[in-house]
Amino acid sequence: MLLLAGCRREPKEPVIGEGFVAPMTLNLRADLGPRQPTVATVRHGERVEILAKRRRFAKVRTSAGQVGWVDGNLLFTPEQMAELRALGRRAARLPSQGEATVLDVLNVHTHPDRAAPSFHQIKEGEHVEVVAHRLVVRTPPELPPDDWALVRFSATEAGWVLFRMLVMAIPEEVAQYAEGHLITSYFSLGEVKDGEQTKHNWLWTTIAQGRQPYEFDSFRVFVWSLRRHRYETAYIERNLKGYYPVTVERPEGAPPRFSVVVEDKDGTKVKKTYTFQGYHVRLIAKAPWKEPPEPEIEPEQTPGTAAPSTSWWKRLRDLVGR
Repeated sequence: MLLLAGCRREPKEPVIGEGFVAPMTLNLRADLGPRQPTVATVRHGERVEILAKRRRFAKVRTSAGQVGWVDGNLLFTPEQMAELRALGRRAARLPSQGEATVLDVLNVHTHPDRAAPSFHQIKEGEHVEVVAHRLVVRTPPELPPDDWALVRFSATEAGWVLFRMLVMAIPEEVAQYAEGHLITSYFSLGEVKDGEQTKHNWLWTTIAQGRQPYEFDSFRVFVWSLRRHRYETAYIERNLKGYYPVTVERPEGAPPRFSVVVEDKDGTKVKKTYTFQGYHVRLIAKAPWKEPPEPEIEPEQTPGTAAPSTSWWKRLRDLVGR
């Protein structure tokens, strides 16, 4: 009997809710207070059980049974976690606007907001794919707005970073012609053999000044001159209001073509399609721009949780800024 009494376990505290870690890492403290020791460290996306609440703080238990206190504002609800994962899956289907890199460590946020949790870091020299842009008004409104980019850093993960911290990874021998303008997208239009060198013809979009509700005000096609062994401009359009996505197609047995979405003279958005052959660019189609159909992607649901009261697609469109 004494042996059985000694083996008796203390009953577990009842669970009053569940949450998911929002930031990259989160320390669990032994109790409330700034000098309390850390009992465990959990990572973004880990599920925890909520045992108690005091004001904005929550007592949680990890899957390994560790118990501690955290700031409840740093926990996602199951619905919020599902939305972030759905954002990653949505970003996986958006066309890339080009690879970008950073010169220093850059935090990735769950929302286009400086105060939003950071759940990933882009390390120095790493590449990400830019897939969307959003201009966000700050508080107070006298502050300049922020340009945010939605970047894809794995097949299923995406998040928001400040656009000004990115450097589009087009070769420097082309980037030097930006003349201080910000390169917002770039695409190869095919290879060119120049002796032992392999060069690319390029399409890019740029904007003279950031913090605009559109993505570019100019686009240009560069070709590699076999006679002068340098890049030259084959085509350029300026003074535009252009929007993502810019797309490039390479039909089999036909020259490449590219499409841009721009505002027409009457303020409506149109999609212009151009063909690129040799050193020549020619407009071949112009049609009203229609938003792409809603993708058939369902958000992940945690067993036992209710479905969101509003459509996840509407909230996802708000996140992407379209």
